Amino acid sequence: MAARPKTLYAAAAPVLMGGGLAYDGGVFAPGPFLAALVCALLIQIGTNLANDYSDYVRGADTPDRKGFTRVAQAGLVSPTELRRAIALVFGASVALGAYLVSVGGLPILLIGLASIAAGLAYTGGPWPFGYYGLGDLFVFVFFGFVAVLGTYYVQALELRADLWLAGGAAGALVTAILVVNNLRDLDTDARTGKRTLAVHLGNLGTQIEYSILLAVGFAAPLIGIALGAWPTTALLSLVALPFAVTPLRGVWCHRDPTELNAALAGTSRLAGTYGLLFAIGLIV
Repeated sequence: MAARPKTLYAAAAPVLMGGGLAYDGGVFAPGPFLAALVCALLIQIGTNLANDYSDYVRGADTPDRKGFTRVAQAGLVSPTELRRAIALVFGASVALGAYLVSVGGLPILLIGLASIAAGLAYTGGPWPFGYYGLGDLFVFVFFGFVAVLGTYYVQALELRADLWLAGGAAGALVTAILVVNNLRDLDTDARTGKRTLAVHLGNLGTQIEYSILLAVGFAAPLIGIALGAWPTTALLSLVALPFAVTPLRGVWCHRDPTELNAALAGTSRLAGTYGLLFAIGLIV
């Protein structure tokens, strides 16, 4: 429950896209790709655990929150047990990451350490950036540019310009997951002093942000094809567009914050489906 399996599509999508781009470039390497995928999932799980723990300690998770159950706040897992789980999961990511560092060198080491640090500092530490409206930016960067470019680099040991476009698409769709989460928790976050970007933008501004992020994600394949960077089969990613309808309607038409739980899960599935179809399109 604390690992939040429904959000793990967010970790897989950019890695799948980076793998598809590597295949398209003739540099696909199964070992590094699979290791990058597992590391991404472990870091996502570790971040979710750390978020559960830190929000509980800071008092941001109150009994009236509308989201999925938080295990610490609900008393299902003690803070001590949660700290041990965080150490175990991040420790496993470091152990596996050592293999990736042996392949990709210093850039991969820096990416791994920065990713773990960001996961812990999102709601933890002396200056939790998620409490100051910076969560969206960090998710966009780490689940977009860092994940896509890092996955490609550990296979090719070089980069290419179109990776930034793919990273922007992945980052936009994964950030949309966080936007739904923060829209749902807007009122409770404001009361507890958690100043997310949604709290700053308000309900309408957050709805507009969500819509823009989806538009960016689905515009990317069209731009990549128009620039001659990607084959026309990259359009396969647009088959995921119907998956956007229900969560988009939920974001704009919900009457109660609890209804956004379904939109959050739907946005996560959308990101995962998009990433998989994008990769298949490039492989085809």
